[in-house]
Amino acid sequence: MRFVPLLLRLLLFAVLVSFLVSPDTFEPLLRPLVDGGTPAIYNQGSLLSLTLQHLEIVFAATLAAAILAILLAILVTRPFGAEFLPLSRSLVNIGQTFPPVAVLALAVPAVGFGAKPTLIALFLYGLLPIFENTLTALQNLPRSVTEAARGSGMTAMQRLLKVELPLSLPVIIAGIRLSVTINLATATIGSTVAAKTLGEVIIAGLQSNNLAFVLQGGLVVGALAVLIYDALSALEAMLSRRLGLR
Repeated sequence: MRFVPLLLRLLLFAVLVSFLVSPDTFEPLLRPLVDGGTPAIYNQGSLLSLTLQHLEIVFAATLAAAILAILLAILVTRPFGAEFLPLSRSLVNIGQTFPPVAVLALAVPAVGFGAKPTLIALFLYGLLPIFENTLTALQNLPRSVTEAARGSGMTAMQRLLKVELPLSLPVIIAGIRLSVTINLATATIGSTVAAKTLGEVIIAGLQSNNLAFVLQGGLVVGALAVLIYDALSALEAMLSRRLGLR
């Protein structure tokens, strides 16, 4: 029975790939949702291409957010940077305080339409989970381990790279997992400023009152979120077992 969740995820992945590669195969399932000659399958672009572009924007924004958030967390957990903790928390909270739509509205006049304002919004929105998880992990390392590393003669940089970050990695990945999941859904609004995302399918459906289009965009985003969340959860669990944390 323990293999049932894995089999379900594999089935979901297979159905998702099949739909993106050959969406017309699923036309009979979606036909009851539309009237007359209205297309049941999104026909204003390639669903596979939109999905890949959606993922590209999300992963680029998450990577940039992870780099900055982890560096900030490292800085404020060092003796020389502890005084910057309140400021750092205020900075990473900006993305959660401002709605993504507001960030898009502010970014478009500065960088124009397309993927850039969406990247900025997702970057800001993804900072907080990664920063807080990294901060928590670095602040709650076993004291015996850090003292042993110090006693063995390791430099501060060696302790960070060989002890602190490896032990913190599962918790950091948990923050990245949350950030990616949030941004997968949030990225859909990027299509309002001409970014190529799956929001394009949802918006086309809303504009034409086509429930099939809305369902396609929503289900693909949902399936991606489930699969990526589970993949990162599995990675986190594997690292925790290897480090003896579980």
